[in-house]
Order: sequence, then structure tokens, then C-alpha cells
Amino acid sequence: MSSDTAEKKPSVSADEGSLFSTVRNLWAYMWPANRPDLRLRVMLAVGALLLSKVATTLIPFAYKGIIDSLDGSAPNGALVLGLAVPIVLVIAYVLGNVIDAGLQQLRDVLFASVGQHAVRKLALQTFHHLHRLSLRFHLARRTGGLSRVIERGTKGIETVVRFAMLNIAPTIVEFVITAVIFVWMFGISYLGVLVVMIWGYLYFTIKASNWRISIRRDMNNSDTDANGKAIDSLLNYETVKYFANEKMEAERYDQSMAGYERSAIRIWTSLGFLNFGQAVIFYTGFLIIAIMSILGVMDGTLTLGDFVLLNTFLMQIYRPLNFIGFVYRELRQGLTDIEEMFKLLDQAPEVQDKSDARPLAVTGPVIRFDNVTFHYDPERPILKGVSFEVPAGKTVAIVGPTGAGKSTISRLLYRFYDVSTGSITIDGQDLRDVTQESLRSAIGMVPQDTVLFNDTIGYNIEYGRPGASAEDVRAAAAMAQVGPFIETLPKGYETPVGERGLKLSGGEKQRVAIARTILKAPSILILDEATSALDTKTERDIQSALDVVSRNRTTVVIAHRLSTVVNADEILVLRDGVVAERGHHTALLAHDGLYAQMWNRQREATEAEEKLLQTANDPDGFVKRGLPAAE
Repeated sequence: MSSDTAEKKPSVSADEGSLFSTVRNLWAYMWPANRPDLRLRVMLAVGALLLSKVATTLIPFAYKGIIDSLDGSAPNGALVLGLAVPIVLVIAYVLGNVIDAGLQQLRDVLFASVGQHAVRKLALQTFHHLHRLSLRFHLARRTGGLSRVIERGTKGIETVVRFAMLNIAPTIVEFVITAVIFVWMFGISYLGVLVVMIWGYLYFTIKASNWRISIRRDMNNSDTDANGKAIDSLLNYETVKYFANEKMEAERYDQSMAGYERSAIRIWTSLGFLNFGQAVIFYTGFLIIAIMSILGVMDGTLTLGDFVLLNTFLMQIYRPLNFIGFVYRELRQGLTDIEEMFKLLDQAPEVQDKSDARPLAVTGPVIRFDNVTFHYDPERPILKGVSFEVPAGKTVAIVGPTGAGKSTISRLLYRFYDVSTGSITIDGQDLRDVTQESLRSAIGMVPQDTVLFNDTIGYNIEYGRPGASAEDVRAAAAMAQVGPFIETLPKGYETPVGERGLKLSGGEKQRVAIARTILKAPSILILDEATSALDTKTERDIQSALDVVSRNRTTVVIAHRLSTVVNADEILVLRDGVVAERGHHTALLAHDGLYAQMWNRQREATEAEEKLLQTANDPDGFVKRGLPAAE
């Protein structure tokens, strides 16, 4: 990834001044395209909220009427009606509050599907994007921390969408209506105090909330770090036990949680300061307006009902004003929470399809590496001008010392990375010119480290061809020589394999991987150190299954154990990123070069292993003396 991409400012940021631009970037989630039903719900929700604001504005007038009708200052006509007027006004007051509450709940009900759709859409978009990001990114990620970023981000997006759409604009409308009423009924001086109070309240809220963002970021970072360490430790449960490092793992986790604790305390302390400051500003304005209205009642320019009306309006303003402060805090917090997730979305995949990329057309297939060079780090080249061809239906093995670049070849074939120079073609088509999906659909992989999904054996085999029939799954298992084993299990193909397949042995997992690849029925097969982690006996058993899979397929075998490649049509020996030797097994032995040295060392190691195994099974030498071994 280029430095420009890596340093690009995220499209969603919690920094000061970015709120409106962020809301603009999130508009697609608030007003979803191709969903007229959700857009209708948004309009109905906004309509319900505006009607509730109308009801909220009218309620204080009913309250004023009640006070004026009871204090003896009402007109004679009203007094003649006795209790009728106050009772009617009380009923109107109660109905107004009920209607207001009902409209607000209707708003929440209508908008619920919009908010949840936004969460689902963003979560799916993030999930897709994470799978599009390069292998380089995923090799560096921490699963636990990444999951926490996504969890907080999806919750934050609903907060931002809901508050920005349903609270800020209508509350501004309510302020405007109240300002007009203040000027009309009480004069410009009352409006002046109100405006100064609201401005001071909002200014203090914004400044204090922006100050709290850095604290929130620290808390998020500590939370992400703690969760990453916890998941990493649990995934490596056996390793922790091997070294009796439970205490060390707990201390590492506690260190991250201590940082979270400190940040959380600062969050609550700063929130207390923010709430107290807001209360001081509001009630200072309230005090000034209350004194002005008392003086107005005393000199007869205002009625007692006017005094109550003013105070009712102030208390009604306090609710949305306080809510605006809450909304701003929640928006800032939500933006801080989704900031990291949108940084993920802003990362461009290292490997992308061209705009005119076409599906791979497989006819042979013939694989050709033409003067390929590649490096993960420019200062450390891995492949240095590698050229070879795998004919259709043939098997080419790649061997060599550790670090020679063997596994890099399989990653380049899968196009996890693009070559630095040179080209890789399949049936004459450069891999950079075809779609990644069609390329990977044509290739089957049996890796050294088989990782299974935490589901059933049947699911893991069917993963090779989703939707395959049970008969096809069983046939693939039989070809991989794992069918009889599965049949002996109490739950058969419904047996859970555990996280990463840890309930199965290495050989059993490998056979499941082979069955999965058989079911996929790829045109090209890559066996990447498929048996190097297994014992000699299990390796021989699995090798026969691999021979079945690779028959009549274009196959690339990347091997550590040379005994698995003696029948390959051609063997390439890599050393320091170049093809040092090539040829058939017997020819390479006759050449007496690097391959012959590796073969002799492995043969000696295998003979020593078999001798040790024989000694373990026959400790007293009964077999050697022609006697039956002790049981």
C-alpha cells in the first residue's frame, strides 16, 4: 500500500469541525438508495417529530390559561363559565402531553427499521471490505481488536444516524418557534437573554465535548488492546498451558484494562464537569428571565399566567437544550467509535481487479512463470527472475531450504500479491488481467496448516462447493480416505470440529481439507507443504489421497519432505529466490547438487526415526531374535 493511501485522512473523523461533513458522508445510510419504503419511514418519522414539536409549543399556553382562569384576572365572560374553562384547559393540557409522548414514540418506532438497516448495511460493507483487503493487512491484524472496532462502529453509526436525522434539525425548529413567541409576547429583551443563554450553553457543550474526545479515544484504544490480548491468549490456550504462563497473560490483560479503567474514570469525571457547567449556564439565564418576569407581574405588564408561561417555556427549552448537549456528546462519541472502522473502509485493497478484468478461461490449464521477481520489502527480494512452466495435467514440485521463496509462489498464484516484475499466466492470460474470483475458483489448495471453521465436519467439507449434495460430500470424504473415520463418530458428519478444528488430529484435519478440495474439483491444484507437519506413517497415508486428488490435474507441489515429490514430472530446487536446479528425481540425484544433499539428509533422518520407532515398539529386541514381541 502506498504511503499516500496509508496517511489519507479518514472519511469519518471525530475531530472538531468535521461533524457536518461527516453527516454528509453518512447521508447514504440515513437516506438509503433503492429503499423507498425506508425513505417513507424517514419522512413519516420527521413528520411525527415536527407535530410533536407543535404540541410541545402549544402546551404552555394551556397551562397559562389554567393559571389565568383561576387567579381571578380572567375576563368576566370566562368567570361566568365557572369551572368549565379551567377544566377544559386541564384536559387540553393533558391531551397535549399525551399526544406529544405518543408522537415521539411513533417517531422511534418508524425510524427503528431505518437505523437497524444502516447498522446492517455498514456492517456488511465492512465485512466485504475486510475480505477484499490484502493478505499483508490480515497478517498484521489482531482479530480481537478488529472485532471490537467493528462492534463499536456499528453501534456508533446508529447513534449518529438517529440523532442527526431526528433530533438536531427539529430542535432548532423548536428554538426558532420559541424565539418568535418570546419577541411577540414579551419583547426583545427576553429574547436577548434567551439567545445569550443558549449560545453560552452550546459553546460550553461543544468545547467540553471536543475536549473529551481524546479521552474517549484513549479508552477505545485500551479497550481494543485488552480485547485483542484476551482473544489472542484464548486462541493460543494450549501454548499458554505449555509454558505455564497464565499469570503473565493475566498481567498483560490487566495492564490494558488498567488503562481502560483510568480513561473510563476520566470520562465520567469530565461528564460530571460538563453536566454541572451546563446547569450553571442554564439556571443563570433562568434566574435572569424569572426576575424580569416577576418585575413584569409586579408592575402589571404581565399576568401570573405569563410568569408561568415563561417558566414553562424555559423548562421546555431546557429539555431539548439539554438533549442537544446529550446529542452532541453522543454524536461525538459515536463518531469517535466509528472513526477506526471507517479508517478500515478507507484502506484501499493492495490487489484489485482492473476495470476491464475478465473471467479466467481455463482450457489446459498451463501455468507459466516468466522472469518473476517479488519482494515483501524492497530491501529484501524474495524471488529473483524465476521462470518455469507447469504443463496441463502435469505435476511440478518446488523444493528448497527454508526462506527460499517456495510458499511465496503459491501466494502469487492465488494473487494474494502481484508480482514486482515479470508475469504469471494461466493458458496465456496474465493473472492481473482476470478477475480474482474466477482465478481462485479455478484453484484448489491443501495447505500445511489446515484451519477449519467452528462448525461440523460436513459443513467444512461442503465448504469446497456450497450447496453440494450429501452424496457428493460423502464421495469426497471417501476419496480423501476420511469417510470411514467420520462414520465411526457418534454424530457422523454432524460432529463439531471445534474452533480452528482443534477437536481433530492433524491427520484428520488434513484429510478433511483434502475432501474439501476434492469437492471443489479445481482445474489447478496447489499442495503447499501439505504433509510436512505430520508423522511419517500419517504422511504416507495422506500422500495416497493426495495422489488421487492430483491425478490429471495441473498441480504445483510445494514440499519440505522430498519423499512426497519423487514422482513429480519436474522438480524445481529454489535457493535464495532463484531456480538452482531442475529436473526429475533420478536426474537430480545423479547431479549430486543441492537436491541430492537435501535428499541424503532427509533419508538419514527418516531412517533414524524409523529405527527409534522400532525400538519403542520392541524395547527388548524380541523381533530381532525371531521371538514374539511382548504385549
